Amino acid sequence: MNPNHQTIFDLLLRTYPDAKPELDFQNPYQTLIATILAAQCTDQRVNQVTPAVFRDFPDPAAMAAATPEILYPYVKSCGFRSKAVNIVNACRMIVDKYHGEVPHTMEELTALPGVGRKTASVVLCFAFGIPAFPVDTHVYRLTHRLGLVGDSENTPDKVDLAMRAQLPPEEWGPMHHALIWHGRRVCHSQRPECAACALRDVCPYDKKTNGGKKE
Repeated sequence: MNPNHQTIFDLLLRTYPDAKPELDFQNPYQTLIATILAAQCTDQRVNQVTPAVFRDFPDPAAMAAATPEILYPYVKSCGFRSKAVNIVNACRMIVDKYHGEVPHTMEELTALPGVGRKTASVVLCFAFGIPAFPVDTHVYRLTHRLGLVGDSENTPDKVDLAMRAQLPPEEWGPMHHALIWHGRRVCHSQRPECAACALRDVCPYDKKTNGGKKE
């Protein structure tokens, strides 16, 4: 492994030892629904919506018995109507094919409507404890900005593979969250707070953008 990469990994895990999901969920079903809703939406907004969703549709069977038209008013503030369509159809498939239990393999999860590799990885990692490395917009941005992956890793799936190759499985989940917390708190898409960054001494973005100069 590139020694600089190991230094970055160590700093991130030390800086964010308590990093954890900021979506609220308590079981695989809730994890799946919350993660689908979180696409292109903030966790804070999703957390405002899901209490009523989980109250009125407490399991896949209850959701499968609904319709997108019934669900959409609950989740409208989270964005596209297609989310309501996908959630209802995914739960119908879970009831019909998996006896009402959320499946726990990548292949089965990504076969559900509206579930891509990132959503499936979140469910595997944080609902079932199965090692996975979800790549959201923060993780994608930071892995490139920190030089942890190259230009050829130009899709989330390629970043996923590249990062898993560099880390032991037990660090995939913690590193995913450390990168997200760093992206939300310091390394913003616009105007990253380089002067306050614990990674500044080893960050290629800071050296390229600021010349490594201390403020």
